[in-house]
Amino acid sequence: MTFTILLYGFLAGVAEVLGGTLVVLRKEWPARVQEYLLALSAGFLLSLVFVELVPESLHAVGQDAPLYMLAGYAVLHFFEHTIVGHLHFGEETHSEVMLSRVASYSTFAGLCIHAFFDGFTIAVGMQFNFVLGVLIFIAVILHKIPEGLTIASVMMAARHRRSTAFTASVVVGVATFAGAVGALMLSGVSEKMVGVAFAFSAGVATYVGASDLIPEINHAKNRIIPLLVFGGMLLFYVGKVALEMFAGVHH
Repeated sequence: MTFTILLYGFLAGVAEVLGGTLVVLRKEWPARVQEYLLALSAGFLLSLVFVELVPESLHAVGQDAPLYMLAGYAVLHFFEHTIVGHLHFGEETHSEVMLSRVASYSTFAGLCIHAFFDGFTIAVGMQFNFVLGVLIFIAVILHKIPEGLTIASVMMAARHRRSTAFTASVVVGVATFAGAVGALMLSGVSEKMVGVAFAFSAGVATYVGASDLIPEINHAKNRIIPLLVFGGMLLFYVGKVALEMFAGVHH
């Protein structure tokens, strides 16, 4: 199981680097495709939170679970939108916003924290239930390429070298893998600690879905994009049923 968790964490990190590479190589990545991925990810992730993560957190930790979920939400908000002044998912096209290198570094730090908790949540989920972990992995993968686009384009807009922009996407990808490693190390502490980490991760996932992804979708000019949020919810249900059937899980 340890190898499997590390493999999934590694693949999530590779998706991050792929997004950064597309920007550095100046390959065209249609904005509409980014929006499709973000919308699907938002619907999938929010379904995952309310159907699986919140109930499982309550079961694992009990009445203290909401406190840990709130802590997870608050921590990510602090690093992404309190310390960082300007952060959104997708390719940065407003270069005048990102002329400050300080702003680019703060965005880089915020996305590293975000990526760490992506990997952390995948690993914690898999330690609880493999099917649940795979669902979390799918939710993460759907927004990983736009996240890679984000960090590379922000660095480019701040007039860093292309090599620096690529390196930034690699470091954020490594942070994703590090999150998975951190969760595995935590599993050796105690079962209760893993439960607390799981509840914390539920709060993080709530933040990503509701505060990171949904606002991006609401700004889309194409009104088909918000409808794809429901497509993400449907994708979650189909994926959940298919994975449970494949794993031989019966409820």
